[in-house]
Formats: sequence, structure tokens, C-alpha cells
Amino acid sequence: MKKYIYIILLIFTYSCEDVIDLDLPTSDPKLVIDASINWVKGTSGNEQSIRLSLTAPFFENEIPPALGALVKITNSNNDEFIFIEEVNTGIYKNDNFTPQLNETYELEIIYQGETYNATETLKSVNEITRVEQNLEGGFSGEETEIKAFFNDPIDEENYYFFEFIPSLPITPTLDTFKDEFVNGNEIFGFYVEEDLNPGQSVTIRNSGVSQRFYEFMFILLQQTDDGGGGPFETQPATVRGNCINQTNPDKFPLGYFRLSEVSEFTYIVQ
Repeated sequence: MKKYIYIILLIFTYSCEDVIDLDLPTSDPKLVIDASINWVKGTSGNEQSIRLSLTAPFFENEIPPALGALVKITNSNNDEFIFIEEVNTGIYKNDNFTPQLNETYELEIIYQGETYNATETLKSVNEITRVEQNLEGGFSGEETEIKAFFNDPIDEENYYFFEFIPSLPITPTLDTFKDEFVNGNEIFGFYVEEDLNPGQSVTIRNSGVSQRFYEFMFILLQQTDDGGGGPFETQPATVRGNCINQTNPDKFPLGYFRLSEVSEFTYIVQ
């Protein structure tokens, strides 16, 4: 039996030395629009930014920025907010934006001779009222569980986007929620992390969002879940946002334009 195990290991070791060149299909770069206008409660909301980038081949280590675009947002009163690019970054900033709840805004981007548009409404959100912690949560019973509570408005449909950002070098946890079965009740966002220790912090952000953005993020998070398989499995369908290429509709962009009131709470682990 030991001889067979040795042979198998030897074959495996030598096979790992072979270089396999994968001929992956390529396509023209698409514009990626990260236009999240967040009005954090207790702030003026005047400073906002939009990030534009381009899709890149699978094995590229860097995401190329989309440079030299013209970016503006217009409200229903035709007030224009011009976003100016920080040099060679693909990040476009405005410091005089005026957020207004339930106001409708239109985004316009002109990039390489093509015009992109999207329209959204700034959605409200109630304040996070309290946070509870459980140090014996998760499947192992040794993970830190955090619940962020807030009161859902009664007699209206509401959709939420949660971000849990720990003071650890790990990716933030994102989640979506709708009040279909808990309308008008106290509800909570839920977060669990095994590496959180006392004294460390978690920034909790709850954003009010539209139904369309909720559906967009719900599908996107399902496709990018850690259990979703490897890069060489069948690729999921492209999730389209609300941005439209008016010049060439077939050359659609990726990403989304949303506007949200945000309740933000920084919790220190006990």
C-alpha cells in the first residue's frame, strides 16, 4: 500500500510542474459605473463622488480607470451638479451636491463620444436605534454576532442595503433586505465574524434603496457568494443596472446609479 501512495504522490508532484496556457475569450472593455450617492444622517451630504472604470481580462491585476469623462447629475428643478475628475484616477467629485429625500435625479456621463443616462430617486431610511452582540454565535459557537436594530415605517414598501465594515483587513459584508413580511416592525441587520475581538470595531451602514436596486444587488450578491464556485465553472448571467448607453444601447455599461439616505453606526466589540 505504501508503494502505491508514493507513486500517486510522485505523479502529482511532477504534473504540477507543467505550465498550462488557457486561451480565455476576450471582449471589448465595458464602462463600469459606481455611482452611489450616500447622504449620511447628520451630515450635509454635499461631498459626493462617482467612480468610473473599465472591465479587464480575468488575469489582470489592476482595474483600469475610465479617464476624461464628463459627469453630471441633474435634479427635477434642472439644478446641475458637475463632477470633476481627480487627475488620472477615474474618480469624479462634487462638493456642492444638494440631497433631498424623494427627489428624482438624472445621471449623465459622456465617455469616448457615447452618452450614458440613469434616473433614480433618493430613498430615506430610519435611524439605527440599538446594537446587540453575542460572543457565542455562528456554527462554531465561538463567533461574534452583531444585530443592528431599527424601526421599519408602517404602511409602505421599504428596501434596504446593509454594509458591515470591520476594523480588520477583510472584505466588508454586504446584504439586502425588504420589509415584505415585517412591515412596520422593529427589524435588524445581522452580521457574524469569527475574527472580531474586544476593542475592535464594526461600522454598520443601512441605506434606503429602491426596489430595482434591491433586486439588482440581491442577484449580484448571489452570484458573488463565496460558495458560488470557481472561475472555470459556467459563468453567471450579466447583471444589468439602471444605466443605459443612449448612443449605442447594445454596448451597455455595468454598475448602478443610486441615491440613499444612510444610517451609520460604529460599534465597539465588547
